[in-house]
Formats: sequence, structure tokens, C-alpha cells
Amino acid sequence: MVRKEQADSVNISKISPQEIINLDHGDPTMFEPYWRKMSEKCTLVISGSQFLSYFSDSKNVFLEPELENEIKRLHRVVGNASVDDYHVVVGTGSTQLLQATLYALCSPDDDSNPVNVVSAVPYYSCYPELTNFLRSGLYQWRGDARTYNEGGPYIEFVNSPNNPDGTMREATVKKGQGKLVHDLAYYWPQYTPITSCVGYDTMLFTFSKCTGHAGSRIGWALVKDEDVAKKMTQFVGINTIGVSKESQIRAAKILGHVSESCLNPGPDNFFETGQILMAERWEKVRQVVAQSGMFSLPHYPKQHCLFTGKFSTQAHPAFAWMKCNKEDIEDCEKFLRGQKILTRNGRRFGCDPRYVRVSLVGKEEEFKLFLERLLAIQGTSNGINHM
Repeated sequence: MVRKEQADSVNISKISPQEIINLDHGDPTMFEPYWRKMSEKCTLVISGSQFLSYFSDSKNVFLEPELENEIKRLHRVVGNASVDDYHVVVGTGSTQLLQATLYALCSPDDDSNPVNVVSAVPYYSCYPELTNFLRSGLYQWRGDARTYNEGGPYIEFVNSPNNPDGTMREATVKKGQGKLVHDLAYYWPQYTPITSCVGYDTMLFTFSKCTGHAGSRIGWALVKDEDVAKKMTQFVGINTIGVSKESQIRAAKILGHVSESCLNPGPDNFFETGQILMAERWEKVRQVVAQSGMFSLPHYPKQHCLFTGKFSTQAHPAFAWMKCNKEDIEDCEKFLRGQKILTRNGRRFGCDPRYVRVSLVGKEEEFKLFLERLLAIQGTSNGINHM
């Protein structure tokens, strides 16, 4: 039986029943209530005389020292990535840094063919778009790493936890001339157990998925090789002449608060709050999906989390990788769109269209309405009270 308060939370929403709910994008607005409570602690005043220059200092060029310090501090507190002897490169979101990394890992002076870029299916849907968007002669998208069997240099994106299915990933191709880019946007305690402090050559993170502040457009890379870091910074300089200093200082302030909240356990602990929210949402989604065999979801093993110290921590990814099991529905995204639920088609991840990616990090009202409609689709219109 489901507790009454859980049932009520599913059956009540403030959005019109006729309104389309957009669960295609991973817009992390679920964290708004937490940050509203922390408003005074994270308020920042910037005077009109600050940040007139394009540049930060002679060492970092575009990276504000305050942000670099808070990035390294947070990684040390969480224990998810090594920062000693790494160079920090700041970008306008990790999207810019993905392209900066491709540029840095391919030599513009080389007259050889474009370097192939791959990632294992299901791969992040934007990898093909980002790789091919500029029609660069330096690199080209070559699809699924699992079936890649060409010689020569290549770059593999390793997304871990993986977007869309939440699984932990390792390199797939493992050939001598390959270079790896580890996209660790979701390797934070609210989404997955922190099982090791990783130390890959190039690691990408984003402010939006760490804290929910997508609008600030801040991403960072931890890069072991100094020359690669310099080339990435060169790309950022050519592309946007740096990164907003106001956004950097705001990010530094907020990351500093997150670190402090972790060092002083209590109701203000951001990652603990995030873990609870994500666990609750996944529990409710699984309850609804279990009403019939129409849909199915991945299952994740319990693991020891170094951050929490708990031995029974389970992943609660930002997205539900949902499969439609009904034989007469060949395109799950199209079917759900007819029910006023927008999701992302499995084809965009290199997969069967019976799969869709559903965002679980939106506003509470959207999430409740999604559950209501999913129940209705499965023919359990009387609601979750009958489970």
C-alpha cells in the first residue's frame, strides 16, 4: 500500500489538464525551493565598476580565481574527482567545453583526415549535433563506439553516469590512438553513488547539473595536460572572448555554499536534500510504471557511496530511460506526445524509438501531472490510491 500523503502528492497538480508538459529538456528547476530558502546566504552584490576587463589574470586569462578555488574545494569535499595537478578551464556551459575539447585534441596543423568521434549507444543526444554543427574539417561524428572498428586516431566521449540511461560507463573502443573525454555532468551525490575519486585526462562538469543553476551558463573542465588546457582556452577566447565574470562570481558564491553545507550536516545540506528529492521521485515513477507491463525502467544496483558513507545507496538519475513494451506502439515519443507529454525520442540516442528519455528534474507540478497522465494511459484512472 502507498501512504496517503504519497497518493495525494501524485493526484494533485496546479497545471491545467489540457496543458502540454515538456519533459524533453533536463531543465533542473526542481531545486528552486531549496535555493529560495538559501536566498540570503547566496545573494551577491556587484558594483558598476567591477569586471570591465575581458581578462581575469595573466595565469588563467578568463577564469576568475574565486571560481577556480571553489571548484577545487567542492571536488575535494565530495571526493568525486581529483583536482591536484589539474588545470581548470571555464566555459559557457559544458556545451562550449565539449567543442573546445574536440578542437584541442585535434591538431589544426595536421593535413590528415578528420578525427572520428564516437560514443557508446545510448549516447547523449547532443553529441552528434555538437560534433557536426560547425562542419569542422578537424573531426566528424562516427556513431556508436560499440560497433566502431576503424583504424587511426579517434575521440571517444565517455558519459558517466550516462545520459540518458543513468549507467556508469567506461571506455568502449580501447585502441592505441584513441583519446578519451569523460563527460561527468551527473557525477554528483544527488544522482548517483560516488564510488571513486576519478582522475581521467579530461573531465567535464557543469554548474547546471551540479546545483541546478542552468541559466548562469557555467561549465568547467579538469584537464591534466597543460597544452590541451591552453588550446581549450584558446577556443573559448576565439568563440566568445571569455566567459561572463558575473556568472563566474555567482557560481563561486553558490559552490562555496554547497561545500559549507556538506561540511556542516543538517537541513541545509544541498546534496542530501537533492538525494531525498530524487529518491522520492524515482519511487513514485516506479510505483506508477508498476501498475501494468506497458512501460519498463532500468534498475540500478546498490553501491557504497564514499560521500555519504552508506553501503546501500542506489542511483536516482536525472532522467528516466523508459521503454514502451506494447507491441502496437512502435514510437513511444510520438505516442506520449499524443497524450500531451513531450519526451526525447530514443532515435536521438542511437536507439530503438520504443525508448524515450523523460526528465525528472523539472518543477513539482509538472512531475505530478506526468504521473497522473501516465496512470491514465495505463488504464488506472482511479489513481495511485489503489496500489
